[in-house]
Amino acid sequence: MTQHTDSQSDLLPATVREFFAAHIVHDADTASSLLTEDAVIVDQDETFRGREKTYAFLRDAGSEFEYTTEQTGAHRVDDAHWVVTVRLEGTFPGGVAELDYRFTVRDDLIAELVIANHTA
Repeated sequence: MTQHTDSQSDLLPATVREFFAAHIVHDADTASSLLTEDAVIVDQDETFRGREKTYAFLRDAGSEFEYTTEQTGAHRVDDAHWVVTVRLEGTFPGGVAELDYRFTVRDDLIAELVIANHTA
């Protein structure tokens, strides 16, 4: 798996940058440590709540495929909300996907992450 970044990453809070970097390399321990106790992750309309379920998602998401990840954008919505746009290319069905990772940050931790198809 390869990760590419751009200068837009510098605009993101450290927590989001660290989480995204850990998630890309399937480091569930580090990624999970950046979540609030009551964090929620929504991936393509499937919801994971609580420590066990969010950790399992972070550990297992995409592990059955080989793919590269390229960050193509990042922006601040407001003080608590950030969006990272990525392009995935790999062995998963369809071979290419553009996704938005929508982060809600609370007390320097991630309270919610919604992963959905990129919207223009």
